[in-house]
Amino acid sequence: MNFIGEVAGLATSFFFAMTALIFTKTGRMIGSQVTNRMRLLFALIYLIILNLILFREPFPFSADSSRWIWLSLSGVIGLSLGDAFLFRSFVSVGPRLGSLLLSLAPIFGSIIAWAFFGETLTVVQILGIALALSGIGWVVMSHKEPADTPHGQTRRGVLFGVLAGLGQAVGLVLSKQAMAENFSPFQANAIRMLAAAIFVWIWAMVEGQAGATITTIRQQPKSLGLLALGALVGPVLGVSASLLAVQHAEIGVASTLMALPPVIVLPISYFFFKEKVGWQAIAGTLLAIVGVAVLFLA
Repeated sequence: MNFIGEVAGLATSFFFAMTALIFTKTGRMIGSQVTNRMRLLFALIYLIILNLILFREPFPFSADSSRWIWLSLSGVIGLSLGDAFLFRSFVSVGPRLGSLLLSLAPIFGSIIAWAFFGETLTVVQILGIALALSGIGWVVMSHKEPADTPHGQTRRGVLFGVLAGLGQAVGLVLSKQAMAENFSPFQANAIRMLAAAIFVWIWAMVEGQAGATITTIRQQPKSLGLLALGALVGPVLGVSASLLAVQHAEIGVASTLMALPPVIVLPISYFFFKEKVGWQAIAGTLLAIVGVAVLFLA
């Protein structure tokens, strides 16, 4: 039990790597926005059932209003906006590069903690940030677009990936504020998911896309199984594990262990997505992970 946070961090990386692969496929089948809306609904249903079993209530209604505010903001920024950008990135540049760009999240988190919460960055930690950024930049520069790739798609995918990392960082920082005194990650996740689902569906209704979302799903019924699996693996198991990791391990150790999906995705992208992975991509990915490790373990 002394290593529950570390184990949860490793589990988070595995779950998020699998999620990247699943939602890359659904994003290319039905679109990234439809994927985001539907997976939030599935995840919310799963979490309601889980909380009914564990706590005999769908949501922690007795929790302080401050917890609800912090976690709701975290859900909207991290799960609604951040993940919407992430799925766009997956569709544009694939799960390998999209996952690597998401590893910017702990770097953004450190900068946010320094700017708003008075945490200091040592020279070694700044070196870690430089190494991570260098590794990510190396991979991005070595990424070669297939001949039939629309103009500007890679640049858009990289931008979306950077915004996804920023969204996840803000979401985790806000969650950390709300999870003091051993507040259950499953209850916290339920609040985040509720706020995120309400936000994306209201937005869809305002844009007149709610009906189109249902129509798209009816036209692609095979996507439902993948969406249900992805919602269980990512928003439920992955996000809950990440909150458990942040709660029970040092934020640096947890963030480093949660930054491993790009390494896990590398061989899978090669064998299943037939993506060409050169030595520059492998070396850049490893350099980025080393940078994140230096940042948080210094």
